[in-house]
Amino acid sequence: MVGEFFEGVGLLGRGIAMYARSPRLVLLGIIPALISGLLFIAAFATLVYFISDLADLATWFADDWSEGLRDAVQLLAALGILGLGGLIGILAFTAVTLLIGDPFYEKISEQVEDRFGGVPGEVEVPWWRSLRRSLWDSLRLLALSLLIGIPLFLLGFIPFVGQTVIPVIGALVGGWFLALELVGMAFYRRGLRLPDRRRILGANRVVALGFGVSVFCCFLIPLGAVLIMPAAVAGGTLLARRVLGAPITG
Repeated sequence: MVGEFFEGVGLLGRGIAMYARSPRLVLLGIIPALISGLLFIAAFATLVYFISDLADLATWFADDWSEGLRDAVQLLAALGILGLGGLIGILAFTAVTLLIGDPFYEKISEQVEDRFGGVPGEVEVPWWRSLRRSLWDSLRLLALSLLIGIPLFLLGFIPFVGQTVIPVIGALVGGWFLALELVGMAFYRRGLRLPDRRRILGANRVVALGFGVSVFCCFLIPLGAVLIMPAAVAGGTLLARRVLGAPITG
C-alpha cells in the first residue's frame, strides 16, 4: 500500500516534469488558474475577515460559559470554519479552473495521451456538451464534499483529535475528490462518466489517494494551486491511463 501511495505521488511529479518541458503550455495553463486563483483568494480573505463573527454564530451555545472556555470553543470553531472553507475552496477552485481553462487543459491532457499511444476509439463530444457535463459532475462532487466536510467541521471541536486526526482525514477526503476531478477529461475522452470514475478509482484507491493528496498539499502552498494546476491535469491524465490499463511508459 505504501508503494502504491507513492506511485500516485510520482504521477504528479511526472506531470510536473512533462508540463515544464513546454514553455508555451506553461503560460497557457497558468492564465486560467491565475484568474480562478484571484477569485478564490478574495473569497478566502473575506472568510478570514468575518471569521470572528462566524465563530460567534457557530458557538451560540457557549454564550453563557466562562470567558476562558468560551474563547477556547470559539477558537476551535474558527479553525474548523477555516479548514472547511479551505477544503471546499480547493475543490471549487479546481472545478472552476477546469471550466475556465477547458481548451488549454484539454490540450495538455491530449498531449499526454498522444505521447503514450493516444486513445483508441476516442469518443468525440461537442465542447458545449462536454462543458455542461463537466459542470454538472463538478457540482455533484462539491455537494458530496460539503456533506462530508460539515461532519469533519463538527468533529474539529474534539480537543487534540480535532487538530491532528481531522486535518489528516480532511486531506484524504480532499485528495480523493481532487483525483476524481482531475481524471475527468481522460475519462470523458473514453465515454466514461462520474460513476465510472468512482468505481475505477475506487478499485485503485491507494494510488488515487497518493496522487490526490499530493495535489491537495501543493494547493495549500501560496500560489501552489496556480502553478501546479496544469501539471496536475497532466498527472491526472497519467493516473487515468494507469487505472484504465493504458501504457504510461515508453
